[in-house]
Amino acid sequence: MSLIERLADEFARLPGIGRKTALRLTYHVLKITPADAGRLAGAIMAAAEQIRPCEVCGGYTETSPCAFCLNPRRDRSMICVVEEASDITPIEGTGYYHGLYHVLGGRLSPLDGIGPDELNIPALLRRVREAGSSPVSEVVLATNPSVEGEATALYLHRMLSPLGVRVSRIARGLPVGGDLEYADGVTIAEALEHRREL
Repeated sequence: MSLIERLADEFARLPGIGRKTALRLTYHVLKITPADAGRLAGAIMAAAEQIRPCEVCGGYTETSPCAFCLNPRRDRSMICVVEEASDITPIEGTGYYHGLYHVLGGRLSPLDGIGPDELNIPALLRRVREAGSSPVSEVVLATNPSVEGEATALYLHRMLSPLGVRVSRIARGLPVGGDLEYADGVTIAEALEHRREL
């Protein structure tokens, strides 16, 4: 196997990268200077060696606990549960949510052999039970609107409800700027079900 094929194969192993994109990335890397390639390789190695899950929330961080968990200005009465650490970025980007986070590390998927024991659920239940002087009053379930995400949200609701905490689910519906004629039936039904008074 040539070095070009080997590099393209490594790029193709990344999520969302098909063979064409892998080859495009490969040829881009071949065009950059050795110094730029070294910086890229160094950044990848440093991230792999130094970034790890936060001991509290499970998000990725260089120092544990992470900046979210240590920030005294965050609302400690709320925990937003997400499937992956990458889901935190778009939520933070809204500037609307100011609570804490909890990363599950995936979603329930029995067909793929992912059950409750493979996810970061026990740590979430511990956080809610052992909140100490800052009790958790609400857990926001922000799992993806897929079959597995819904199953995960229902399972978490069942586990959290007996703990006396409010459990909410992020709303779903039509995106801003979207056209009704292009929306699927499930999205329109969700938008109607979760409508609000003006």
